[in-house]
Amino acid sequence: MTEHKSIVALVVAAGRGERAGGDGLPKQYREVAGVPLLARTLRALLAIPTITKVVPVIGPDQGALFAALGLADPRLAAPVTGGETRQVSVFNGLQALADTAPDIVLIHDGARPFVDAALVSRVVAALDDASGALPVTLVTDTIKRSLDGKTVGGTEDRTQLFAAQTPQGFHFPAIYDAHRRAIAMSDGFTDDAAIAEWAGLSVALAEGDTSNIKITLPDDFARAERLLAGEQTMETRVGSGFDVHAFAPGDAVVLGNISIPHTARLKGHSDADVVLHALADALYGALAEGDIGTHFPPSEMEWKDADSAIFLDHAAQRVRARGGRIVLLDTTIICEMPRIGPHVAAMRVRIAEIAGLSIDRVSVKATTSEQLGFTGRGEGIAAQTTATIEVPITGD
Repeated sequence: MTEHKSIVALVVAAGRGERAGGDGLPKQYREVAGVPLLARTLRALLAIPTITKVVPVIGPDQGALFAALGLADPRLAAPVTGGETRQVSVFNGLQALADTAPDIVLIHDGARPFVDAALVSRVVAALDDASGALPVTLVTDTIKRSLDGKTVGGTEDRTQLFAAQTPQGFHFPAIYDAHRRAIAMSDGFTDDAAIAEWAGLSVALAEGDTSNIKITLPDDFARAERLLAGEQTMETRVGSGFDVHAFAPGDAVVLGNISIPHTARLKGHSDADVVLHALADALYGALAEGDIGTHFPPSEMEWKDADSAIFLDHAAQRVRARGGRIVLLDTTIICEMPRIGPHVAAMRVRIAEIAGLSIDRVSVKATTSEQLGFTGRGEGIAAQTTATIEVPITGD
C-alpha cells in the first residue's frame, strides 16, 4: 500500500435523523450504551493512528450539543457547519479542507460507530489504483424488482449487487473537483461514490464489514448495543508515576504544560514538567511499556528542552494503538511554593487536550509536605500520578 502523508476523516453528522425517533433529539446525539452515538463514531476514528485529522460536519443549530460531547483530541478539528442535504454538508466540509488539501479524504457517516482500523486500511489500499474507494458487503438476500410496489416485476442478479458503506475514500483533489461541479448541477446525490461516478472517476470496491452498521431506525440502537455487548472483553489496568525536579535559577516553572511565575525554574533535560512526566510514566506503566526514558532517552539531544506534551501525547496514543481508552488521569503535586490552586483549572484543561480526554477524566490536586524533606525545604517539586485505562484482554 502506498504511503500517504495525510489522511483526513470527514464525518457527516448534520442531519436530524427523524426516522430514528428520539423526541426531537438528533439521532447522532442519542446515547448508545450510555455514550452519544456521534461521540462513539469520532472516538473510533481517533483511535486509528493512520488518520491525521478528524473533521466533524454538524447542523447549524447543533453547536451546543456537539460541545456537550466533551471530546478533546489534538487531531479533532473544530466542527464545520453543514447544510440542508448530505451533499451540501460534504461540500462544506471539503471546502474547509481546501487550504490544507490532504492527500486522502475519508467521508464517513456520523451514525456508523463501528468503523475500525482494518476497514480504513482496506479503503486506503484500494486507492492505490483508483480515484475513489467504496467499502461494500455482499448482498445475500434474493432481490426482487417491482414497477408498481405491489407485484413482482423481476429478479435481480445479486452477484452483481453490493451494499455500500462508509468511510468512502478519495484522493482529495479529485473528489473536491467532482463536488464543486456537482453542487452546481444538483444537491440530490446521497452518496459520494455516486458523485465520483457521475464525474467519471474510477471507484474501486473494498471489502466492507457487516458489523459496520448505520444507525437509522429505532431498532438499530438496540442492535448497536447488542454488538457492543459482544465486543472483545476489556480489562482495567492501573499505572503509577512519580517524578521530581530540583529548582534552578529562573522566573517560572512549567507544570501540566502551564507556565507559572516563580522565583526559580525546574532543572531537567526537557522542560522538567514533573506533572506530564509522571502522567506519561503512569500510562506507560499501565501498558507495561517501560517509562519515558525507554521511549525518549535523555541521552538523545533531540529531547533537550523538549515540550513534555510530546511525551504525554505519545503515551496516550500508545493506549489507543492497543485498542484501549484512558479512564482517568489523577495527579498530586507536592511543593511548598508556588501556589498551585490558582492554576489547577488551566492544567486540567491542557492535560485533557494533550491526552485527548474530556476534562471530567482529569484530576489535579496539590499538597505540601509540611516543610519536611526536599520539597519542604523548597529545593524542588514532586508529582505523583495514577492512570486508569481499559485495554482488550489479549490472553493469559
